[in-house]
Amino acid sequence: MGTNDTTGAGASAHREYDRRRARDEAKIRETWGEGRIGTIAVALSSERQSTVAWKSGAAGEAVVGRALDAIASEDIVVLHDRRIPRTRANIDHIVITRAGVWVIDAKRYRGKRPRLQVEGGLFRPRTEKLIVGGDRTKLVDSVLRQAALVHEVVGPVSVHGALCFVDADWPLFGGSFTTRGIEVCWPKKLAKQLASLDGQVDVTAVAATIAAHFPPA
Repeated sequence: MGTNDTTGAGASAHREYDRRRARDEAKIRETWGEGRIGTIAVALSSERQSTVAWKSGAAGEAVVGRALDAIASEDIVVLHDRRIPRTRANIDHIVITRAGVWVIDAKRYRGKRPRLQVEGGLFRPRTEKLIVGGDRTKLVDSVLRQAALVHEVVGPVSVHGALCFVDADWPLFGGSFTTRGIEVCWPKKLAKQLASLDGQVDVTAVAATIAAHFPPA
């Protein structure tokens, strides 16, 4: 097995973006026709936010993918865009290291600073919220679910999760944090952290098991 995936990071998101863009164009042409007026209407129309989100997501996955590919070696295998069986969902990146497996979700939030908001304490249960321009705690829930699915496949090998934010408003010093065991950081920091890990995991065998269970999306 090679040290990095042969499928491009963000490929499935790009395909979904293209599908939605074609669908939106078809709806416009249903109204204005296939001729010159229809072409002008398509050119003047703005893409739906739900469609643009897939394009932005694909770009974010590509940035994280490049950072991870840069550390791929005999001891670090990087898998991109892996489909979760029996669903339409996918895992952005899976990195297998000598110290364990990392499930990584890439997100692109321009100019917004990820931060941890802690509530509760002495008199009520402590809760943690991920704030990125709003409550994004569901992103943490999603990575935890993905990590659990991978852990079911690799057994005793430890599985960790990370949310990697691209184009966010990270401070010059510090900024990264952990919430409910999920690392929240940026591509270069995550790649540096993974490259420094060591352990006794059979990287080739674990990567083969994961690749067989989670095929390319």
